[in-house]
Amino acid sequence: MVWPFTRRKPDPFPALPPETKYSSVGPIISARMLNLPQWPRRSFDQICKEGYQQNPIVNACVYMTARAAACVPLEIERNETEADIPELRALLNRPNPMQDGEAFRIATISDLLLAGEFFAERVDVKGRPKELYRWQPGQVTVNPGPQGFPSGYTFKIGEQSRTVKVDVVRGLMPILHVKEYSPLDDWRGQPNIDPAAFAIDMHTGALRWNNALLNNGAQPSGALVFAPKDGSDKLTEDQWLRLKAELDESFSGQKNAGKPILLDGGLDWREMGFSPKDMNFEEGLDASARLIALAFGVPPLILGIKGYNTFSNYTEANKAFYRQTVLPLLGQWCRAMSWWLKDAYGADVSICPDTDDIEIFADERADQWDRIEKSTSLTINEKREKMGLAPVPGGDVVLVPSSLVPLEVAGTMPQGGPEPSLDEQDQETDDAEADVSGDGGTEG
Repeated sequence: MVWPFTRRKPDPFPALPPETKYSSVGPIISARMLNLPQWPRRSFDQICKEGYQQNPIVNACVYMTARAAACVPLEIERNETEADIPELRALLNRPNPMQDGEAFRIATISDLLLAGEFFAERVDVKGRPKELYRWQPGQVTVNPGPQGFPSGYTFKIGEQSRTVKVDVVRGLMPILHVKEYSPLDDWRGQPNIDPAAFAIDMHTGALRWNNALLNNGAQPSGALVFAPKDGSDKLTEDQWLRLKAELDESFSGQKNAGKPILLDGGLDWREMGFSPKDMNFEEGLDASARLIALAFGVPPLILGIKGYNTFSNYTEANKAFYRQTVLPLLGQWCRAMSWWLKDAYGADVSICPDTDDIEIFADERADQWDRIEKSTSLTINEKREKMGLAPVPGGDVVLVPSSLVPLEVAGTMPQGGPEPSLDEQDQETDDAEADVSGDGGTEG
């Protein structure tokens, strides 16, 4: 017999099997890519060679931005409060035996500028990250998964390759892939160098043309015209070969630049090229350099480019450079690293730039502290908190100048100060009588 109180009613909310969440367009993206590894649109080696290694403006923009971002100190916070985590601090200071923290940040941020993405591998020991390594973007392929997420990354050098599997849904991410927004590519980022490609070609081409012109004695190209007064108007085969050999041997190349040509036999020299002045060489060079600097978010004034400077001085340009380019770029790097390492150190731990130690903003911090110090509506501890200092005992009080009085009292106060009280008036009368009697005694 089953007693009534032992009967179990059916559960109105039965447990459902776990459901995997992902985008509904993910399988479509993977099907469109046919699950093939995705290579960068342009050769990373070509970008680095023609841009970073051969163009001084690109090199300066990337180097200055990456160096400035890497030199900003980092702080570790837990629940938006500064915390001390020695293991994480040691990892940021020395990611691997070959690089310190600053060199690692320069390399990865430079990849983000040149390739629009950077890759980093994490080596864990007993569930804790011990080393971080940078992967060269040009040697990495992304393997699309069936749900629209990457299933792995393949690193290839020569004939050797290595594939690392990842599972975005389960959070197993030994590879960090940070990429810029690309409107036409779901797997790879768009670099800043792409919009500046034509300007880079113009700038590099102008430098090459100038170098070739200097090798030719700064003389534009031309032609020898054979115009005899009588006889045939064409050179014979032997004359043509002898003239060509003489020009190649005696008047071509850098070592023969500037040598005068001795013409005879009806030969005349005619210029066929433009001089640097005719081509507006310097203006064209500056115009292309400004476009390159604009693509990388670097004020032209910092690079020494003339014209179109919208800043009154170098300090303002440098502040704009940090606010608009350096700090947003470093913030993106810090957010990606915080998300990547949250499983090891906790979701409430974050890596943030310490902007208080940036020298370029020292004058603004001094002005801010001066305004805080002069405030009459904040307590002592509130002022110290805004300055990043610890509270002090007895600091929960508001200090105001003793000369300040309420507005309604100031309106009724006579000129020369408040009216003295009766006691003060009696005391002043006694003092006056004593002075008078004392003077009379002296005269007698």
